[in-house]
Amino acid sequence: MNEPYGGYRHKSEGKVATATIKLFLVHGDPKRLRTAELSNWTGKAVSGPRTEFEGLLSRDESEKSGIYLLTGDDPETGRPAIYIGEAECIRDRIKHHNDKDFWNQVTFFVSKDENLTKAHIRYLEGKLLEAAKVAGRAVVTNSQSSGSKLPESDRWEMEVFLEKVNQLLPVLGIDLLVPVTGATTPDAAVSPPLFCEIKGVKATGQRTAAGFLVKKGSEAVLTERPSSEKWPWTRNLRQKLKDEGALIESSDHLAFVKDVEFASPSAAAAVIHGGHANGLTAWKDANGTTLKELEAVT
Repeated sequence: MNEPYGGYRHKSEGKVATATIKLFLVHGDPKRLRTAELSNWTGKAVSGPRTEFEGLLSRDESEKSGIYLLTGDDPETGRPAIYIGEAECIRDRIKHHNDKDFWNQVTFFVSKDENLTKAHIRYLEGKLLEAAKVAGRAVVTNSQSSGSKLPESDRWEMEVFLEKVNQLLPVLGIDLLVPVTGATTPDAAVSPPLFCEIKGVKATGQRTAAGFLVKKGSEAVLTERPSSEKWPWTRNLRQKLKDEGALIESSDHLAFVKDVEFASPSAAAAVIHGGHANGLTAWKDANGTTLKELEAVT
């Protein structure tokens, strides 16, 4: 089943361009084996669940050199986990990862014109690993990165290749390399800052494409409300952020030591309030206008 093309807007060297993405669903199911390509690009992505392992490895693309990503959940922490690797023959290398139990999806990128050398794929691997660690969305299971130095012309070509990879990854359901700081492109719409205040603590945040971002330096109440007994997910989420080191105790309140992205304004407000909260009314702009009122206007 060949799915229709979709537009993807991105920024490149200060100029806005539109990319055309072609998705092919091999079995007609978006959760199963699929391929992805971009117009005017020699690269190609192949992705699928672990249950499609044999199908992925039987494809001609798996015999080429490229980079691959294994994604799933870390069994110890429950957090998203990722392994990023490179191989001169994708098929041969991935077979050796069956002893890793965390991953449930494999995605790999190759070049249709077979121009990726060992140095190229090592460079791409190093860059992707760096991006995953900076994003902080997942446990990176690699012990170390190989990386590679390239001549200037080759490096420019691989940066272009990397840009295309980063465009396709979210389309394939992998957003673990996307920074949690909101807009991913210079021309993307940026939400104005919003504020949440309660019992002398104050937090700053903004709407994002993925939900709601609470900024580093924001504060949350130290003690949960009685309502957290009725809605224990709030208490569990606060504890999760403490365990991850994103939320720490500071005097008579809790402090966010890094940007944290939530699924919704209400989830963010609940963590700050220490119990159930309506994010549409808890978050306000500098003039005191609630998020609900702001969105009603727009």
